[in-house]
Amino acid sequence: MFRRTFWFTAGAAAGVWATTKVNRKIKQLTPESLAAQAANKAVEAGHRLKDFALDVRDNMAEREAQLGDALGLTDPVEGELPPQRRFAVVENTFSAKQPKPIEYNARNAYNRNEDH
Repeated sequence: MFRRTFWFTAGAAAGVWATTKVNRKIKQLTPESLAAQAANKAVEAGHRLKDFALDVRDNMAEREAQLGDALGLTDPVEGELPPQRRFAVVENTFSAKQPKPIEYNARNAYNRNEDH
């Protein structure tokens, strides 16, 4: 009699345990729960990406400072800067009303497919 009671209780407990596990898994697989899990993962990924971008920016600024020191870009400028260059302006010989004449040459004729 004691054996039967023990095995009946053990079976009932296993059934309750299995039913509870199955119900939890079913609730995890509902569309609403899956959407919430996906949203949480996306937010976590966004935070990790933001932290990575901030680390990259900090390290980039630090490296720029190191390179500037190594190249002497932060040293004060001695003397005067050279004068600004002046560029010659070429006058347009064609008027706005007259388009530039197109010269047709068989050797270098315009081909629409050359640019691609």
